[in-house]
Amino acid sequence: MYSKRAFLKSAAGAAAGAALLASAPAQARAPSGQAGLQNIVKDAPPITVEERRKRVAKAQELIKAQGLSGLLLEPGSSMMYFTGIRWRRSERLTAVVIPAEGDIAVVTPYFEEPSVRESMSFGDDVRTWHEHEDPFERVAQVLSDRGVAGKPIGLEPTVRYFVVEGLKANDVAVADGHAVVYGCRMFKTVRELQLMHRANAVTLAAYNHVWDTLEAGMTPADINALMRSAQAQLGGQGVWTMALLSEASAYPHGTDQPQTLKEGDVVLMDCGCSVQGYQSDISRTFVFGEATARQKDVWQTVRRGQDVAFGAAKTGLPAGRVDDAVRAYYESLGYGPDYQTPGLSHRTGHGIGMDGHEPINFVRGEATSLAEGMCFSNEPGIYIYGEFGVRLEDCLYMTASGPAWFTVPPDSIEKPIGTVGPVPV
Repeated sequence: MYSKRAFLKSAAGAAAGAALLASAPAQARAPSGQAGLQNIVKDAPPITVEERRKRVAKAQELIKAQGLSGLLLEPGSSMMYFTGIRWRRSERLTAVVIPAEGDIAVVTPYFEEPSVRESMSFGDDVRTWHEHEDPFERVAQVLSDRGVAGKPIGLEPTVRYFVVEGLKANDVAVADGHAVVYGCRMFKTVRELQLMHRANAVTLAAYNHVWDTLEAGMTPADINALMRSAQAQLGGQGVWTMALLSEASAYPHGTDQPQTLKEGDVVLMDCGCSVQGYQSDISRTFVFGEATARQKDVWQTVRRGQDVAFGAAKTGLPAGRVDDAVRAYYESLGYGPDYQTPGLSHRTGHGIGMDGHEPINFVRGEATSLAEGMCFSNEPGIYIYGEFGVRLEDCLYMTASGPAWFTVPPDSIEKPIGTVGPVPV
């Protein structure tokens, strides 16, 4: 028998699939009727060397404005952002120095030089050190050679403490480089937005696949495995997933209590991936089987909360007002107050880009003004301890005239997937 649930899943799947295919390149589409999920990111345009050089140039302007000698980056998303170098952290220093003037330099162990050079897309100043030598002397030499020594060097926010101590031991003063790093990274270019859009398309298509595949008796591990596999087949990298069932959905990051999917359960999922280092982050909440009136009411309230947040995200206004608007709406319905439960116990959203969580946030008191190129999650959940929780999360980006969706939220708990938004231009 063709059930109401099967019909709704089929209809929603067709809508989500059509939207995804409309935004995906023609060569990535699966032929009609072909089984399996197809890679939709193979032709995603990469960040160019020219764009990375522009990022370095902008960083140098900010370095000078901050009165710094340069900026030091350890391996991670910021090193990749500015230079394209993909490397790993260890007890041995590998770092990029962006001086206030002149070309970038890389400091790395002698035996790593060939591999580091292989990862470089521009620049040729690589300063090596042997195991018995002090790598921080090389950093000091770079600053001296560029004629910028004597001022503090800014540190990317995730730089480790032993680096701080090593620099100080070589008479290199240190300072916070946050304003330089996020003065660049917070404002995405069209190319960056397009990569984030593709990552979100991957995750949304995977959700549609998983929703269509759920079966009674599944555990969160089973559901996570389905989601990981789907995102990977669609071309996502760095895939991550979380599935919470029934009462566990009331706790934003879950519980260790055993969970098994059964009729009437709330299923809350929070998942994402990356495309060329740029992240997606989407949460969906649906019911396995028929939703109760209470489940529908809470779901629809959260969905309205997303619209309230979206409407409050106005270019030029403080980011904190988005959180304020959602809390005021929820409190008018008897939730809260403030961060209390039943209600919204976490911030309304976070910045996102090459890291899943970046500055700034939709949170009370955040005074930074919203500006074109900023990207955020929009996730005003409601959590009812002992019962269930609902979180709907879609990411948005700021344009000159206001926010735009990477993924458009779903309309109802019966059709809980949503669609992919227009490609940023």
